[in-house]
Amino acid sequence: LELKILPGSLIVIGGGYIGCELAQMFSRAGVEVTVVCRSRLLPGAEPEIGEALTGYLRDEGISVRRGLSYKEIRRTGKGIALEADDGGEQTVIEAEQVLITTGRRPNTDRLGLKEAGVALLANGGIKVDDRMRTTRMGVYAAGDVTGRDMFVYMAAYGAKVAAANAVNGDAMRYDNRAMPWVVFTDPQVAGVGLSEAAARKRGIEVKTSVLALENVPRALAARDTRGLIKLVADANSNKLIGAQIMAPEGAESIQTAVLAIKCEMTVGELGQTIFPYLTTVEGLKLAALTFDKDVSKLSCCAG
Repeated sequence: LELKILPGSLIVIGGGYIGCELAQMFSRAGVEVTVVCRSRLLPGAEPEIGEALTGYLRDEGISVRRGLSYKEIRRTGKGIALEADDGGEQTVIEAEQVLITTGRRPNTDRLGLKEAGVALLANGGIKVDDRMRTTRMGVYAAGDVTGRDMFVYMAAYGAKVAAANAVNGDAMRYDNRAMPWVVFTDPQVAGVGLSEAAARKRGIEVKTSVLALENVPRALAARDTRGLIKLVADANSNKLIGAQIMAPEGAESIQTAVLAIKCEMTVGELGQTIFPYLTTVEGLKLAALTFDKDVSKLSCCAG
């Protein structure tokens, strides 16, 4: 981001949220961009959303190369060359510059924490419990240095919990079950709670609904139907346990799903909630109705 001159071409290594955001930004600034990743775009998001975003980026002229195993990166007379294995075939991708967005590590190496009796995680983060206590009595930690939930608002929340517990007898518990996250691509991607895969990994029996944005009146009125909404519910209790939205300005709607999960609403209750017409957030109601109905056959505002 400190470049004085834009490169003519750029390889972005990593398909997470930082890689996707910056790849689209550079592409729209006129740079020829190639995104390469080991699995798929946004591996932590629902696969339907990762697949859709791949298509939208490709529509803008961004090359997306998935499932690559990196072998070597080297300088050439023209810039950078990345050697990789693509399904058993060797491939070389060249560009003027490379941007590596493969994740972050807490900067704890020189703090002398091990000597102080503060245990670290494998990624270098400070190990804390749900009260933000480290393994050293009287020492608390919060924010990116803990190696989890690396968002500024979660750092502020964790700091509040740590400070309160340090002076008030460890009464507060860190709770990220309804933590929202946002990817500022276009269309935006936002989520909260468990994905379908994460829920199944925990042994939860789930049911899901997927609603294409072409079924949301606001998207039709705006003539931009890129995106979808996916909801995940506990199949036994019908409680909403996860939601992801891909839509232009979709991030503005995720807080409704946050409150629904925090208040332990069922998808039936969400579907019966009154939403204003011609809003993106109305899509959450329609997605909730999709568990039991074909909303494309409903009249305006019906439910």
